[in-house]
Amino acid sequence: MTQVSIAFQSDKTPEEYVELARLAEGGGFDVVSVYHDLFFQPAVYPLLLMARATERVSLGPAALNPFTLHPVEIAGQTAALDAASGGRAYLGLVRGTWLESLRLEQRRPLTALREAVEVVRRLLSGDDSGFAGERFSLEPGARLRYAPLRSEVPLLIGTWGKKTAAFAGEVADEVKVGGTANPDLVPAMRERIGNDRVRIVVGAVTVVDEDGRAARRRARAEAALYFPVVAALDPTLDVPDRLVEDVRRLVDVGAQEEAGRLIPDELLDKLAFAGTPAQVVRRAEALYASGASRVEFGTPHGLEPRRGVELLASRVAPHFRL
Repeated sequence: MTQVSIAFQSDKTPEEYVELARLAEGGGFDVVSVYHDLFFQPAVYPLLLMARATERVSLGPAALNPFTLHPVEIAGQTAALDAASGGRAYLGLVRGTWLESLRLEQRRPLTALREAVEVVRRLLSGDDSGFAGERFSLEPGARLRYAPLRSEVPLLIGTWGKKTAAFAGEVADEVKVGGTANPDLVPAMRERIGNDRVRIVVGAVTVVDEDGRAARRRARAEAALYFPVVAALDPTLDVPDRLVEDVRRLVDVGAQEEAGRLIPDELLDKLAFAGTPAQVVRRAEALYASGASRVEFGTPHGLEPRRGVELLASRVAPHFRL
């Protein structure tokens, strides 16, 4: 079963969240995600607003981590979203990245993620037998003081890494690979996951507009910010010599658009969904053909964000509901 989803940044007003959620659901999206990025609004806030404004779509954070949010709080937020949405929540978890500015101790991140999953699952299921981990523990008798709507919610783990992907293959329902639109990567991630039951989600920057050339120019500038990171992570990318260094150097001095102009068309299509609605549809189709179960269209969505969401809802998502 293939699904299509959209992800929003948590920087909007309550009215905007409600409007965008209704627009996404009306356009046939299956899932609505909200980024949980450092120094933005906590994802649970817009998700609760969206839950009350929708009836069908699944909702969840992309993604929480056990370094800035204790697993007890993760379980509570998950239970609250599930209750508000009538059982439509999913939980997105990651090991935790880009936390350097907080000077957090991130020793053994995979252990922290593994134990966070265990604590959340015990709390949601009502298991009060206790748990003793290296980073997180529950004393015997520790439990939620209310009954969650569901004792288990779908779990998504975001990762590129081999060890975390293998762990996700043991416990997760989905693995999300963010920052890529590369069909060649999907089989490589399937091998890392090692479990055909686990669905693969692919998400990336999206810029869609009737003016496809303008959309691609904007997407190049957006992709330039994360291209050096992705180039080091994606073993299937064929990157021209010195391109990574040249892009990084220009981004570091604030020349983001100039950096984007260095990214060739073929490479851009592996980093972002960019162009006219028809072009974006074709890129998503290639990902489904490679084995992705869900494609997630990320910010900024369009040259003008709301117009981008409108085009995705009216001319991209419906294509996958036919």
